[in-house]
Amino acid sequence: MPDLTGSVALVTGAAQGIGHGIACALADAGAVVIATDIRDQSDLSDSIVTRSHDVTDGERWREVVSEIESQHGRLDILVNNAGVSGYDSLHELELAEWQRIIDINQTGVLLGMQAALRPMLRQGSGSIVNISSICGAASVSGVAAYHASKHAVLTMTKNAAVSYARQGIRANAVLPGWIRTPLTLGQTDDLNEAFLGATPMGHGGEPADIAAAVCFLASSEARFITGVDLPVDGGYLAR
Repeated sequence: MPDLTGSVALVTGAAQGIGHGIACALADAGAVVIATDIRDQSDLSDSIVTRSHDVTDGERWREVVSEIESQHGRLDILVNNAGVSGYDSLHELELAEWQRIIDINQTGVLLGMQAALRPMLRQGSGSIVNISSICGAASVSGVAAYHASKHAVLTMTKNAAVSYARQGIRANAVLPGWIRTPLTLGQTDDLNEAFLGATPMGHGGEPADIAAAVCFLASSEARFITGVDLPVDGGYLAR
C-alpha cells in the first residue's frame, strides 16, 4: 500500500461498494479522508469525515471543497466515484432517464474536477482519479446512457491530464470490471453471468481491487503517470 500520510482526499459515492472501499483504503494508507454521499455513511470508520453531498449540485461542491480548504489548507486527491447505472436500450430510453444518468455520471465528474482544480492549481499539485467502467471502453447490449456517460469520463480525464500537467496536477481513470457491490448484485442473473462469462479470469473482483489501483494512482509512486485509462477487470477488455 502506498504511503499517503499527510495527503487530504475527497471521495464521492462512499456509502457503499467501490466508494466505500476506496475511502477505507485511502484512510488506511494514511490520508485524511472526506467521504461524501447522498446516503447514510454511518458504517465508515470514525476517522473518516463524512458529508452529505449531491454531486449534481455545483454549489454544494464548492461548499465541500471550501470546507476542506479551510480546515486542512489543501486538497491533494479527488476521487470522482459517485455514479448510477441504467439498463435501457436506445429505442426505449426516456429523455428524463438519460438526463439523470448524464447528470450524475458525467456532469458530476465535471463539477468535481472544477471544484478540486481551484485549490490544486493554487498549491501546484494534485491527483484526480475518475471512476469510469469497462462500459466506457467496450459495448454491451442496452445501457445506452451509461455507456455514453462512462465513455465521456475517459475523454474528460484525458483533457484534464493534458491541460494541467504543467501545473503539477495528474488525472487518471480506473475502469472497473464486474465488482461485487450492491449495484452488481442487484442486476439480473443473466447480465451478471454474461459479464463474468466474458471475464478471462472467470470471476469478479472486490472493491478492494479498485481501491488498490486508486491508491497507487493517487500516490507519488505514480508521479509520472497521467492521462491513463486503467482497467481493473480480470482481463475483460483484453479479449
